[in-house]
Amino acid sequence: MAKESMKAREVKRAKLVAKYAAKKAALKAAGDYESLQALQRIPKNASVIRLHNRCSITGRPKGYMRQFGISRIQFREMASAGLIPGVKKASW
Repeated sequence: MAKESMKAREVKRAKLVAKYAAKKAALKAAGDYESLQALQRIPKNASVIRLHNRCSITGRPKGYMRQFGISRIQFREMASAGLIPGVKKASW
């Protein structure tokens, strides 16, 4: 289980990215010297590259399954319990 502060940090970064997305796109499109200087003044955490996918249940940063939004461990537990529709254990 991830610390609550780590989960909160990711949420805060996601909000910053959404807030500055339009402004960054406009400044990049302009391309002149002044707009590039303004782009430098935007917070670093407003960059999309700084976001990290985390499990929505536990907050685990590794083993994230993008299709389901959870970690591999939670996926296995939920699939075994029949909580994920359309997913069943393979047998052949």
